[in-house]
Amino acid sequence: MTTSADHGGTVFAIARSLGIQSNELLDFSANINPLGPAPAVLEAVCSSLQRVLHYPDRESFELRQALAGVHRVTIDNLVVANGSTELIYLLPRILPGARGLIIAPAFSEYARALDRAGWQTEHLILSPDDGFALSLDKLAEKLAEGFDLLFLCNPANPTGAFLPLTVIMEVQQLCRAAGTFLVLDEAFMDFREGESAKGLIAESGGGIVLRSMTKFFAIPGLRLGYAIGHVDVIRQCADQLEPWSVNTPAQIAGVASLADAGYRERTVRYVSTERDALVQGLADLPGLATFPSAANYLLVEMQNGFTAAALKSRLLEKRILIRDCANFQGLDGRYFRVAVRTGEENRRLLDALGEVLQESSR
Repeated sequence: MTTSADHGGTVFAIARSLGIQSNELLDFSANINPLGPAPAVLEAVCSSLQRVLHYPDRESFELRQALAGVHRVTIDNLVVANGSTELIYLLPRILPGARGLIIAPAFSEYARALDRAGWQTEHLILSPDDGFALSLDKLAEKLAEGFDLLFLCNPANPTGAFLPLTVIMEVQQLCRAAGTFLVLDEAFMDFREGESAKGLIAESGGGIVLRSMTKFFAIPGLRLGYAIGHVDVIRQCADQLEPWSVNTPAQIAGVASLADAGYRERTVRYVSTERDALVQGLADLPGLATFPSAANYLLVEMQNGFTAAALKSRLLEKRILIRDCANFQGLDGRYFRVAVRTGEENRRLLDALGEVLQESSR
């Protein structure tokens, strides 16, 4: 198993390597809202260019105000960053401690952030045999070894596994008892908003909730994320962030995205419908097992001896890009991840998968 920090969404680099234009690739490796940005976002971004002669609002006040309204927290419970990854790297630098625990499989930047800050990192690896279920008893046993920070993603990436709020409350209690700061990454929670732990964490402290606006609101090129937490934790983050890291077009795009409640409702319905259809389509193909997902992507296990690397290579010949998951802690070359895209694009993926699997079985 490799441990590189490769990610999905490398469409420009892949296109260059193939000698083609990026729009010739159908990218299932990045988990972006298939509906694209909300209708008013592009117009708002274009209009924002009139303000580029000024520095960005360092406090992102208008965006934080809009986020406070959506999440029903105070503006002081929010800090905005240049993508939630900026906050992932910030936290180990400003929090006391030296040992971090990651619930895995997980986003590789957690380990990289801890490593760059000089922390010791360990993983609690969940098993595909029980659907990547989190055992609270095993977590308590692990935390008893002494960890200063815990990274937990919900819904999990890349598995899509979801922990209900009641379980997150128990995780928070375990962290409190162990003296462990909880970093709860809810980058994909917009697809399951009713179960967020944002209010719990903002009120009680002892942790922080990370959110991304790039996935659900389809603006990854603008880089925009934020954190929700107790005012003391948020103030500490805000004081240590680099100045002006969130540019003006990104802030304005965030405000415009949040203003369209209908877009958010349409996205949740559309992704749920297309995810179900994609699950069924994958189930109809031989040798593939799909794990339940609460997000806009699916983790798939190949049970026919074919590897994800080989499948990725064959699909690239058809101008389709998937995410080989061999470099995730706890996974190997049997696993790949695909985003939920439009119905037409998902059918194209299923057709291509069917052709490749049939050819490989000959």
